[in-house]
Amino acid sequence: MTLNFDLWVDRSHSDSLKWHKYNNQDVIPLWVADSDFTAPPQVITELQQRVAEGVFGYGFTPPELTELVVHRMRERHNWHIKPEWIVWLPGLVCGLNVAVRANVTQHQTSLLPMPIYPPFIQAAQSEGRGYKAVPVIQQHQRWVADFAAVESQLDGSEKLLMLCNPYNPGGTVYRREELLEQQAFAQRHDLVVCSDEIHCDLILESGLQHIPFASLNDDAAQRSITLLAPSKTFNLAGLGASMAIIPNTELRRKFLETSKGIVPHVNILAFIAATAAYRDGDAWLEAQLDYLRANRTLATTRINAMPGLTMLAPEGTYLGWIDASALPVADPYRFFVDAGVGFTSGAEFGAPSFVRINFACQRALLEKALDRMDAALQELTR
Repeated sequence: MTLNFDLWVDRSHSDSLKWHKYNNQDVIPLWVADSDFTAPPQVITELQQRVAEGVFGYGFTPPELTELVVHRMRERHNWHIKPEWIVWLPGLVCGLNVAVRANVTQHQTSLLPMPIYPPFIQAAQSEGRGYKAVPVIQQHQRWVADFAAVESQLDGSEKLLMLCNPYNPGGTVYRREELLEQQAFAQRHDLVVCSDEIHCDLILESGLQHIPFASLNDDAAQRSITLLAPSKTFNLAGLGASMAIIPNTELRRKFLETSKGIVPHVNILAFIAATAAYRDGDAWLEAQLDYLRANRTLATTRINAMPGLTMLAPEGTYLGWIDASALPVADPYRFFVDAGVGFTSGAEFGAPSFVRINFACQRALLEKALDRMDAALQELTR
């Protein structure tokens, strides 16, 4: 199978949220976390076959998909799950919100690593709830959450710890000993743990492996809600097939009860795509990972050579977290938009001196964006 990730797909006049943001502007969009790559061929084929049937009534979860998820967790992540633990969702973000509403009252709080993917913050604040930040610090060229820094500030109102592994925006892939420390922290403070692991198949650093929080031991499993999806892995975000894996019967009951009447069923085409991707998409995934690794090297090398910018090489995801605090500009996001490159503003993550880059695009486009950045910074520092 020949796969060409350099193939240009013009999304500028399509329904793409990513490309529509800067419609009719000369701005390269490297922001929201979807890629510009066509989905695996078998996904496209099976979607076309399903559409050709011409009937789109109510559907149910394909038993094959459940079996594929169980098998995938066991073979790729050494996590032995049961089919009944899986709760299907039409998106991961609604899973964050359900996890908060099911486990945190309006007089209680969640704990979040900060900076963090913005929907974490929005979910934690739903219906007037509060949250406390766990600072993320740079340690040995990696971004890690500093739980020791927040422990003395806890007052017992904390009920939910929200984790993100691989970490968005910093790209950290947490090691087993770090996850065990997170679990010990949750155990000491009797916290439910909601772990967003949507980027788990996008490991870029050689020799690393994703370890699900819930796979650590029985205590971790029984206090965990793990959120997953094929969407980032196979570029299926617009279809919306995600899942919560919840081993604890009571946590799963509360999650389902909270979802009732609010969270819609998964789209039947999303189920088709997810099934095809998990069954037949791994050769495509491996080729994509090779391409992303080269893009990561290009982006990291070029950005760290630019005046006023630093970026740690992300270990996972296709997202880079650029520190622009040394730039003599009030708003780095706006500076780069004016230069023709559209990142995600770090202000959305709680860190306005940063921007987030999505390098899951054709290499020629990435090079063009890096050239624009370089030119703008050279002009700035003259």
